[in-house]
Amino acid sequence: MIQDVLRDRSAVAHRQLEKIVVSRLKAIKNKEDYADLLKYFYAYFSRLEQVIEPYLNEDILPDKAKRRNSKFLADDIVSLGQDLDELPIPVVPEISNVCQALGALYVMEGSVMGGSVIVQMLAKSGITKGVSFFSGYGPDTGSMWESFVAVLNQNVPASEQYLVVETAMDTFHCFALSFNEI
Repeated sequence: MIQDVLRDRSAVAHRQLEKIVVSRLKAIKNKEDYADLLKYFYAYFSRLEQVIEPYLNEDILPDKAKRRNSKFLADDIVSLGQDLDELPIPVVPEISNVCQALGALYVMEGSVMGGSVIVQMLAKSGITKGVSFFSGYGPDTGSMWESFVAVLNQNVPASEQYLVVETAMDTFHCFALSFNEI
């Protein structure tokens, strides 16, 4: 199954990014700090969405309209009293086909799975507002993940698995690098 290959081969890149994010989460002292963290996510995810958009439509991803996107991050930032002005355009992987788009989306959708842990960490710091993005799909999170995995399995032939893995690793890496650009 492609998800097992992705998880195994991108594990190091995933852990490196996770270490950066957890470190930043632990440093949050107030809602302004949290909004600043969200800006990293928003800048990166919104740019990544732009480059994968031409390759993912409802024929490939039938529940595309239900999927979480950077608008949730923008709404969270604004709900915390911050704005979206003067954000850089981060470097994202080059995407030129469906398989690469799915590799990048694997990283984005995978972030849903850890979102509930982030919401709990934030709540311990007294932050309960502006968490719609990290709340994922609520009780539907598991089924939405399974639906995405089915899309991966249906659209990624064995001969293209390396490309999906490479793009997922690049997506993790570029996201980690973006934390130095805001």
